[in-house]
Amino acid sequence: MNSLLQWVDTHPRRFLVFLSLGCVGLLAFGLYMQHVVGLEPCPMCIVQRYAMVLVALVAGLAATRSSRGALLTSSLVLLLIAGFGGFVAARQSWLQWYPPEVLSCGRDLYGMIETFPLQRVIPMVFKGSGDCAAVDWTFLGGSIANWSFLSFCAIALVALLMVLRTARR
Repeated sequence: MNSLLQWVDTHPRRFLVFLSLGCVGLLAFGLYMQHVVGLEPCPMCIVQRYAMVLVALVAGLAATRSSRGALLTSSLVLLLIAGFGGFVAARQSWLQWYPPEVLSCGRDLYGMIETFPLQRVIPMVFKGSGDCAAVDWTFLGGSIANWSFLSFCAIALVALLMVLRTARR
């Protein structure tokens, strides 16, 4: 673990490239699960995908910059995005562990955006629906939301370490 942190500290741009590629790989797996396996994403899954896209974009753009200020700023942004994605994944995991008494299949995110104003869509997305509480796939006992939460936590942890080490220099 210490050697990994040392490598991240000495090669932050390489780490950011690997982080961006890892996020693209996770997104590709999500699209495979949707289009090949047939699992339809719930609104919370879609929000997590957007957070993962933002992590990939910010990490990819940060890898092209070499200044300390750009690394610090991008690490802070990655920390915020990963924290947001982790919060959504944690909420979905909580819904899966403690499903609501009344399960209802809600609309997909695009249908909600087309039908309702944005100030009503945002609370509806985070409230979740019966679809968000369903566990359709597991790996090693964890649902997709559980693995997403762990991924966002790992990203946030490394981003926090990058912030602390960059600010200390």
